[in-house]
Amino acid sequence: MDTQSLQAFLAVAETQSFSRAAEQLYLTQPAVSKRIATLESQVGARLFDRIGRRIALTEAGNVLLPQARHILFTVEDSRRALANLSGQVGGKLTLATSHHIGLHRLPPLLKQYTQRHPEVELDLHFLDSELAYQGVLDGTLEMAVVTLAPHPHEQLQVVELWRDRLCFTCANDHPLATQTTASQSLLSLADLCDYNCVMPGAKTFTGSLIAKRFSEAGLQLPVSMATNYLETLKMMCSVGLGWSLLPEKMIDSELVELRVDTPPIYRPLGYLVHTNRTLSNAARRMIEELEAAR
Repeated sequence: MDTQSLQAFLAVAETQSFSRAAEQLYLTQPAVSKRIATLESQVGARLFDRIGRRIALTEAGNVLLPQARHILFTVEDSRRALANLSGQVGGKLTLATSHHIGLHRLPPLLKQYTQRHPEVELDLHFLDSELAYQGVLDGTLEMAVVTLAPHPHEQLQVVELWRDRLCFTCANDHPLATQTTASQSLLSLADLCDYNCVMPGAKTFTGSLIAKRFSEAGLQLPVSMATNYLETLKMMCSVGLGWSLLPEKMIDSELVELRVDTPPIYRPLGYLVHTNRTLSNAARRMIEELEAAR
């Protein structure tokens, strides 16, 4: 099995389309089909079922999929290890970050990094933190700078760099703003649940962190709308669509921070790499920049 055929197999499996796989690999569709046919001949089994316009992995394809990822991961790891011997800092660095960190934490660091290492081709992906974790695990990303998961993963090295304090907040003219100003007393979590809120998605690390606090108090969040983009949450909160929890750095004149009778909620931010992956010199330098910005 050659790596080009395996790359074509993975691209078709992930996109479920020969045409999209061809675009991803900068090949023609017949070229991708030929590589798949070659691979099927080598393994002696059909790898995809073509049902109308749909493409689905066969049983053999499902067996090959994790092995193909492992083979390509090992080949790429070997290439990086050999390239590192020269000591040069160059090549491609595939890095993922969340939208919030990419907008509010990384710009000065990325500017400094690209000025110091102009030979590095920075392949930057804006992804939800949960998808970035999966990308580092399956080897499509060399590293990620994101919100950290609440539980460790044995295959990942995870380093916390910053902590975001999440603030209870609402629009200036929201009833909760009037209530907390008039009484000068702390609101309870139950008080908040009398009004709709706008929150990060329930399956996000941030969303699950917030939901846990209310669940521990025996309360269910009255979520009217959810989005994974904190900037969108801020907009919805500022126009009165509901109260929310946002990072301290995002609170401005459009919002009021609510005083709530509960310990502060913090979310950890940092970087992660695969423990079994040989990092490129470009990634090592990026980690040095991140550590310096801790």
